[in-house]
Amino acid sequence: MQIKELGHVVLYVKDVKRSIAFYRDVLGFRMIASEPRIGLFSSGRTHHELLLIETGQDPQPRKSYNGLYHIGFKIGDTVEELSAALEELKKAGVTIVGATDHHVTKSLYILDPDGNELELYVDQDDDWKTDPTTILARPQPLSL
Repeated sequence: MQIKELGHVVLYVKDVKRSIAFYRDVLGFRMIASEPRIGLFSSGRTHHELLLIETGQDPQPRKSYNGLYHIGFKIGDTVEELSAALEELKKAGVTIVGATDHHVTKSLYILDPDGNELELYVDQDDDWKTDPTTILARPQPLSL
């Protein structure tokens, strides 16, 4: 068996309407269906790439350092696209938790309304195709 691609991500969220607005209106995901406690998104590449399931307003959300760290979403191929995204995120009041130059990508790290960390990145270098160790290059701070 071999994984061919990341198919989809499912996130538990406290308020599905709030999260739908974030992923649809701020990040530009295309919503394909919803139900009272569910939001379903796809770019058209596959049947669905993101599924949101409402869990309610539990005052003690399940948070563990042994679970998901972040989900990466490619948003383009240029630093200009990343800079433009940064401005949009600031205008939308999105929490930005970091910016990193990973050599092969340049990335912004943000939080969705439930505190899930998302990486928004642009590809920068195809060296990894011939030398996979370039992915392990020491990350550097990124200033946009």
